[in-house]
Amino acid sequence: MAWRGLHLSQPSRLSLADGQIVIDQDDGTVRLPIEDVAWLVLDTQHATLTAALLSACMEGGVAIISTDATHLPNGAMLPFHGHHRQADIAQRQVAMGEPLKKRLWQAVIRRKIANQAAVLSARGRDGASALAEMARHVGSGDPDNTEARAARHYWQSLFQRFRREDETDRRNKLLNYGYAVARSAIGRALVANGLLPAFGLHHASVTNAFNLADDIFEPFRPFVDMLACAQAEDGDQGDLSLSDRRFMAGALLVEARMGEEAMTLLAATELASSSLVRAILTNDAAEMALPSLPP
Repeated sequence: MAWRGLHLSQPSRLSLADGQIVIDQDDGTVRLPIEDVAWLVLDTQHATLTAALLSACMEGGVAIISTDATHLPNGAMLPFHGHHRQADIAQRQVAMGEPLKKRLWQAVIRRKIANQAAVLSARGRDGASALAEMARHVGSGDPDNTEARAARHYWQSLFQRFRREDETDRRNKLLNYGYAVARSAIGRALVANGLLPAFGLHHASVTNAFNLADDIFEPFRPFVDMLACAQAEDGDQGDLSLSDRRFMAGALLVEARMGEEAMTLLAATELASSSLVRAILTNDAAEMALPSLPP
């Protein structure tokens, strides 16, 4: 099982040799087995990749994340679907009834808000108990939009003088970097389990190829928030440093819990996606497993 991520910030020449990713840089060469790598962040404008390596990465299920000239993620490359029951699972996904979608969305939002409460508690912020209570009252499909009410409470408690829409705030840059990496892993896991990322449970934008990924990603966001808190300073307007970017690129290696089992967040993306398939096949939202923050 893939367990490693790569973050490249120096000029690099990447190629394929003997089933390995060969990374040539000015200070030497590194080789890594493709089967060990889950994601690759190209955080440099001076990297070249051979077509053979790109093909091998797609065959191996490696998510490749590109960044713009300011080093912020701006795209992800995912493999075509290769699950042995691709057509069957995709058909069942598309045919999913609204009652099941609403129950699954209820489970997603309950866990998201519960995880947000855990973040507030872990950071010593006020309001954790109020959020935990909100999580218990999320209805099927979240008809009362508890998610939005919880979000307002959460961000006001987590950060001082913070607006999620402020693109100049370094805290938002940290969040967005980590979100992009973790979201790509969700897409990777959904594809590996035969699901179509474009068809969501709640998100339904006709211009979004990752509606389902954005749905399942919601309970994973608080894990990234915890990292950003550890790296952020209130009201900082600066750009992200290389250390910041490397720190947030490691979001998939933080600890998560699936039930009583501890694992990396990367492994949790894979279990969450496979459990979604079970929920769809059995028409039972209780089959859905989602990560929680460790105590």
